[in-house]
Amino acid sequence: MKNKENNKIVFLGTGSSDGIPRVSCLTKTNDICETCVSSIKPNSLNRRRNTSLLIQNTFHNEIHNTVIDIGKTFWEGAIQLFPKHNVRKLDGVIITHSHADAVGGLDHLRDWTNWIQDQVKIFIRKEDLERVKKMFFYIFDNNPPSRYAIPQLNFELIDKNSLFSINSISYKPIPVFHGNNYISFGYKFLNIAYIPDISGIPKESEKLFEDLDILIIDALRPQGSHRSHFTLEQSLKVVRKYKPKKTFLTDITCNIEHHRINEYLQNFNLDVELAYDGLSIEV
Repeated sequence: MKNKENNKIVFLGTGSSDGIPRVSCLTKTNDICETCVSSIKPNSLNRRRNTSLLIQNTFHNEIHNTVIDIGKTFWEGAIQLFPKHNVRKLDGVIITHSHADAVGGLDHLRDWTNWIQDQVKIFIRKEDLERVKKMFFYIFDNNPPSRYAIPQLNFELIDKNSLFSINSISYKPIPVFHGNNYISFGYKFLNIAYIPDISGIPKESEKLFEDLDILIIDALRPQGSHRSHFTLEQSLKVVRKYKPKKTFLTDITCNIEHHRINEYLQNFNLDVELAYDGLSIEV
């Protein structure tokens, strides 16, 4: 009998940079934040770490793992979800951009390179690597401390024209606006487009939104506009235009309460719902 190849995605985090709950909300004495208060309850779907995705490929009984973005809350997500999904070795980490909620957890990879594997490969743009060098200067120091005190990272440079593979899965960058003068990358793989930080779609990227099985896209808050993110209202316009078979919304603030907004989304003739931390999907 042939060995079947299985692919799975797991949402390690679905929240914005601050995560949920926000301390500023929990310490309010009036105008109580429904989402943050509920997020501290056990198994709450309103608790959200920095936006991050695990792509897992199993073939010949061997598990391969790739993570997109490794933000400030990566460690908490790894503790909770990696044992559950048998994640040990990391075959690659892909970076969308160099904000703290996408790269702030890179130092945590020392646990992998101390005890599991010699190095972790990081796929990153040159301009983002230059910013990472300033944030984690000690990793790149000419006189670094013991190798056990810093993660051993192998940076592989990519650009908007790159097409790269990690094991049997190919990844294509999707350049998108993340603010007027800043480009972030989404990624297309397995006919899925994962775009956690977006405020606009450049013309050159429009074709990568077509004929998708799954679209995973930024939906920061319910309505209006934001200088560097799509709101739920704007993301639904994208869904109507490109008509993916299924859409999950991510990068969510506490302005969105999971159960109430998911119920609201049922009013539309669209297969769209909020993602949540720990959501696992066979693809």
